[in-house]
Order: sequence, then structure tokens, then C-alpha cells
Amino acid sequence: MSVENLANAQSSASTPGGEPYRRKIAVFEPITGETDEPPAVRVVRDRTAFPTIQSPGHPAADAQGNLMLPNVRPATEMGELRSAMRAYEANLRTIATLDDVKGKTIDLLKS
Repeated sequence: MSVENLANAQSSASTPGGEPYRRKIAVFEPITGETDEPPAVRVVRDRTAFPTIQSPGHPAADAQGNLMLPNVRPATEMGELRSAMRAYEANLRTIATLDDVKGKTIDLLKS
């Protein structure tokens, strides 16, 4: 989501008074009861207000010359990307450690 949000951080509406790109957020559904199903992930649109600027010459500006900008904050999205990257790296280290432990366990059982 963060990459798509960053890619659209400067996009505006194509029609006067139209809405620009609205930030997307991944929402994880909680696991309920005994199930082997992984938790579901839903994509929702961020409902925060759009920032506006005065840009009377822009084709998407409203009658008063206000232009709505996407509700994407690049610094927030970069933080989200960094967090996802760190979580991915931690998961890789965990998998490598488990493989190492399995290998050593097999070696011990062989002797």
C-alpha cells in the first residue's frame, strides 16, 4: 500500500472539484475461534480530510480556486515502508535460525 500511496502523493483530481487520490490502508482482521485460516486483510480508504491549496489556474480547482491534494504524507509512508522492511528482515532471520536448529538437531540424531 505504501508504495502505491507514495506513487500517488502528488496526483490531483481530473475534474474541477473532484476528489484526488485517497490514501489506502491495510487492516488486518482478527482471528476468531479455532480455525486454520490465516487472518484476513482488508484494504480501506483513509477518510481523513484532503489538504487544500489555492491554485485558481489548475484544471481541477473548484469555483473558488481551491485545489484538493491527496491525503498522503510521504514521511508517514516512508516510515511504514521502513517498518515493513524491518519486519521482513526479522522474519528472514527467524527462518534462517529455525533451519540452522533443524540441521543441528538432525546431525545430533545421526550420531
